[in-house]
Amino acid sequence: MFKKILIANRGEIAVRIIRACKEWGISTVAVHSDVDRDSMHVRLADESVCIGSHQPANSYLNIPALMSAIELTKAEAVHPGYGFLSENHNFARILEKNKIKFIGPSSNLIQMMGDKINAKKIAKENGLTVIEGSEGGIKNIIEAKELSKRIGFPVLIKASGGGGGKGMKIVHKEEQFETLFYAAKSEALKYFGNDEIYIEKFFQNPRHIEVQILAGKNRVVHLHERDCTVQRRHQKLIEETPSPVLNDVIRKDLFEKTVTMVTKIAYMGAGTVEFIYEDGKFYFLEMNTRIQVEHPVTEMVTGIDIIKEQISIAFTGETALKQSDINPRGHAIECRINAEDPSKNFQPSPGTIGMCHQPSGFRTRVDGAIFQGYKVTPYYDSLICKLICQGRNRTEAIQRMNRSLDEFVIEGITTTIPLHKKLLNHKKFINSDFNVSWLDNENIFNNN
Repeated sequence: MFKKILIANRGEIAVRIIRACKEWGISTVAVHSDVDRDSMHVRLADESVCIGSHQPANSYLNIPALMSAIELTKAEAVHPGYGFLSENHNFARILEKNKIKFIGPSSNLIQMMGDKINAKKIAKENGLTVIEGSEGGIKNIIEAKELSKRIGFPVLIKASGGGGGKGMKIVHKEEQFETLFYAAKSEALKYFGNDEIYIEKFFQNPRHIEVQILAGKNRVVHLHERDCTVQRRHQKLIEETPSPVLNDVIRKDLFEKTVTMVTKIAYMGAGTVEFIYEDGKFYFLEMNTRIQVEHPVTEMVTGIDIIKEQISIAFTGETALKQSDINPRGHAIECRINAEDPSKNFQPSPGTIGMCHQPSGFRTRVDGAIFQGYKVTPYYDSLICKLICQGRNRTEAIQRMNRSLDEFVIEGITTTIPLHKKLLNHKKFINSDFNVSWLDNENIFNNN
């Protein structure tokens, strides 16, 4: 096994990776910006290296600084977590050239599936239904508008080189098209350095379903699905598994087609294939070539440590798991706890955490990096921790989550905990009567 791994990330995911490494006796290296020097991941790692100032471009996205840290500490491998450089094929390629193992797929696969347009073509070639839209990137607004009229409004304008809701605009009427087209291009250039966009049919009432896979040289297995439909402006808030709206026939077809595509592209590592689901049909959305924020719900029901599987596959090239080994039990729900104020349009809420009490108990898990005195800065993503609860069924999982949210105390900053309490007890959530547009269409954030 690897002797030393550098974690090219911060916050809760860095802590998560360090814990997995420690259980296997692997030494860890934390990297950090100047404002993160007292963070939990720095405290837990065996070594730490400051790689720059608080601006991500000067630290967590600074490839030369990361390469210097790798050379200084003699790390054998790099785990990128999610976000930052986790899907940066240039970073993966530089590591490959320097014979440092990137814990993820090859740079070629990251590049191939990271291009949303190319990934869509690959999915279609391998039997997955794709969303009607442009065959490639579009720069000409006349061509874009004509295609949109043929597809039929509403349409979705999306950035080719990224995700997370950035560079994404919904056009409901033709007269809105020009303004939103240029707005999407501007955002795409700002966030991804590439203003190429593409156009897809916009679904009115879809759910967001994804399939977790693990792949080695000779075998691909799936770890069943996650339902990530509770979103605000394309940002996930609550995830769960299994999906409450699928049956076994639909699942079997989805899993078989997903595994077939992943096998044919010779993928290696952990990955997630994402779909839009509406009216009993699945449409390929994208493939994430990294660990997902919501991976703990899958771990809770399968008992499989996905981070350790990533590390093992990176070292051996194989997964020891067989499909028959994967037998999910019960139901799990994850709430993303953000340092935000929902009553003020989710305005970030930086500050110093005062009293901090995290819930515990039967089948209750907190993935986080916060503690009393921890300073939440305005420089990074507002996610500060994740609360995951499992029950024998969905009802029990909701009950356990409600109990755990009641126990959770984070003073000194505003968080989304009260919002999660409201959502968990909303009749639409309880009845699973919602879609990805639910929270954007209903004004429930400010209602008591």
